[in-house]
Amino acid sequence: MSAEVRHLDPKQQPLATEDTGMSKTLTHFVNGAHVAGNGDRFGDVFNPATGEVAARVPLASAAETAAAIEAAAAAFPAWRDTPPLRRAAVLFRFKELLDRHLDDLAQLVAAEHGKVVNDARGSVTRGIEVVEFACGAPHLLKGSFSENVGTNVDSHSVRQPVGVCAGITPFNFPAMVPMWMFPMAIACGNSFVLKTSERVPSTALMLAELLSEAGLPPGVFNVVNGDKEAVDTLLSHPDVAAVSFVGSTAVAEYVFRTGTHNGKRVQALGGAKNHMVVMPDADLDQATDALMGAAYGSAGERCMAISVAVAVGDETADALIARLAPRVAALKVGPATDPGAEMGPLITRAHHARVRGYVDLGVQEGARLVVDGRDIQVPDHPNGFYLGGCLFDDVTAEMRIYQEEIFGPVLVVVRMPDFESALALVNAHEYGNGTAIFTRDGDTARTYASRVQVGMVGVNVPIPVPMAFHSFGGWKRSLFGDIHMHGSEGVHFYTKLKTVTSRWPTGIRAGADFHMPTMK
Repeated sequence: MSAEVRHLDPKQQPLATEDTGMSKTLTHFVNGAHVAGNGDRFGDVFNPATGEVAARVPLASAAETAAAIEAAAAAFPAWRDTPPLRRAAVLFRFKELLDRHLDDLAQLVAAEHGKVVNDARGSVTRGIEVVEFACGAPHLLKGSFSENVGTNVDSHSVRQPVGVCAGITPFNFPAMVPMWMFPMAIACGNSFVLKTSERVPSTALMLAELLSEAGLPPGVFNVVNGDKEAVDTLLSHPDVAAVSFVGSTAVAEYVFRTGTHNGKRVQALGGAKNHMVVMPDADLDQATDALMGAAYGSAGERCMAISVAVAVGDETADALIARLAPRVAALKVGPATDPGAEMGPLITRAHHARVRGYVDLGVQEGARLVVDGRDIQVPDHPNGFYLGGCLFDDVTAEMRIYQEEIFGPVLVVVRMPDFESALALVNAHEYGNGTAIFTRDGDTARTYASRVQVGMVGVNVPIPVPMAFHSFGGWKRSLFGDIHMHGSEGVHFYTKLKTVTSRWPTGIRAGADFHMPTMK
């Protein structure tokens, strides 16, 4: 039985159902329209720069989530049968709208996440690149044909959509990560339900509006805001065929096990502890620049952030610390609206407390806190969720600040005596998302890239996020499932392979054959 949905007057402000006096109340987006929440459960959406509540977001019940799934299921047959060129035409129009509204989307991301606007704009741009790649789906969906595999027998293969797909996305990239998922799913002929993070809901709602403006039929793309109740509904509902997830490892493992137990195809990308190995022959100024951006950009709230610098040799470590320390201490921290800010606040007060707790723990564990950003004060923003850059030296593999994902502006330096011990350190870690090596030696770089047990590797590139026409995904406990996101892997995840073998009557009958056919 479908949950009752209340559609809003389209003339109303698109991202809000009402003004409560303190903050606006957001919506879901189902079957081509904004839908008010039916229940009495709401979450607060904060402005991280000020600490104030900026909006309320409805937390969907199981029935409301099921209504979105049912809308997607109803829209699927007609969208599946829409020629790929027409589906691509919708995505071409969507990309044009994204380009036109790039700054609007970046401002939304910055307002709810807290990252500086230039960083937000870059993340939206990387998402748009996947949309651009998905516009080429008619070519990507081509099958193969073999004539006369047996006497008068032909075979061909096709890739067909799987059905209703779901995406569950994190708070740190409200535009980019959803666009890793739904453009490829839609291009391949599927319908989609997005459960974005309840901490940053507005961007997904705007993306839904732009898709509708681009001509996407109602129900093909839907957005539900919610928490575990919505997630569990997506993982258990019989009409959901595939689930994509990005988030922490604990939740990724839960999503993978629950979804596959219920017969769904699942790709679940989890946490990371990304190492950057700095060799003695590296350009240390280049390595320092790379570490500053990779460790402290987006306040370290990136699954591809470099959080461990592995310095090979004490001389390398000393020189690296000498370069890093003054720059980390001088980081300009401020609100996204400050054009001079290099790093914004963390997402919530609770997350701020968690990251600060890791810094306290590192001191207790015996690491040397070279730069302490715990007590930073941002003028005119006393209640914002700000934490300054923190830098640890003399960190060992036994410490929790090395082992666990902190997801904040905290860089730890581990000293290793040689290349082999550095490589062994990286390979021994439970995560295998991204890594980098900085060196001038081609043999060292090639050996590292070949032997390191990590899914994405950079050589003198600190954050090796693949372009849209390649695929994104880690190894070990950074990925649950066998298929990475976007690129050719995305096509494979959102389609099923079908092979057809055919023979047409030729007037010759060979009689019944009770053996395994060999086509010889």
